[in-house]
Amino acid sequence: MRRPDQKTPGTATALTAEAVLAPYLRAQAADFLRSLRLHREQSAPTDSGGRGTEEAARALRRSARRISGTLHTFKGLLDPGWAEQLRAELAWLSGTLAREHDCSTRLLRLLEALHHLSGAHLPAARSGKGATGGGAGSGTGTDRAAIDVGAARAGALLERQLTLARTRAHSAALQALGSSRFHAVADSVALLASEVPLTAGAGAPAADALLDPAEHARQRLLGAVAALPSGDAADVYNEAHDAHWHQIRLLLRLHRYAHEVVAGTPDPVLAGPERALDLHREASEAASAASAAARTPRIAPATAYALGVLHADQRHEVDAARCVFRETWPYAAAVAAP
Repeated sequence: MRRPDQKTPGTATALTAEAVLAPYLRAQAADFLRSLRLHREQSAPTDSGGRGTEEAARALRRSARRISGTLHTFKGLLDPGWAEQLRAELAWLSGTLAREHDCSTRLLRLLEALHHLSGAHLPAARSGKGATGGGAGSGTGTDRAAIDVGAARAGALLERQLTLARTRAHSAALQALGSSRFHAVADSVALLASEVPLTAGAGAPAADALLDPAEHARQRLLGAVAALPSGDAADVYNEAHDAHWHQIRLLLRLHRYAHEVVAGTPDPVLAGPERALDLHREASEAASAASAAARTPRIAPATAYALGVLHADQRHEVDAARCVFRETWPYAAAVAAP
């Protein structure tokens, strides 16, 4: 991988670090405040739809993540106490606002997968008499009806559980946006939009002050990718490994934001791997939701079976996302061979 300054040599070498970092942070702060204003307008009682609110919340999270990530990577050039506090508060805000969207996405993903798996696509359960369980057509009509009922009940159970979780997440987001804690965050971002509290080191040339932190973020990402477990087929069911992949997703974001600061533009070669990691997270969390639903007390065996099939389906989606990541990762030498 080439360093960001090698792609756009004039961006990070002819200016001071302050001249590069401060405008980026001010622009992200302005986007944050603009998204907040739009969110408030879209959330007004006269608003008839929720799409505008969702888009505003997504933009708010996007700006919060970029500010937080930039404060983390380039903290040596910023007032340390201020930067760490604001970074932590923005991470809290972004996480709180993301939960409702995550619940909605998870529910839609699981219901669509369950619909796809039901009917002729849901495999018949093994009978214990040596049945192969090769497909729905191998079961009797009674088996087929039981499986269909199990799939329907599984869908209803997931809808109840995830709708409740989404409602709670929505209430938590509204409470957060009305809290004094959030208003303090908004005030800090508003100040950031006009003044960035930089240290004396920010007066150094950008090539000296910015490239080293950006390179450190890149090395952390490459190290985490290199430490991935091998692409063993059994690994996909070891959910303990999911945390490592989620960490790579976060490190990739930090690297991407650092690249935006230094080079002025996103790195296009990382779009594919990042999308694969997003799908990996969605599938792994959907699998966890199916597994949690299957542990609901006193559910019928057919319902538990349908949830088990759904869990396995989502773990296969996890495996597919990992394969896509390995195939699209532009620095193949750092990825363990599948």
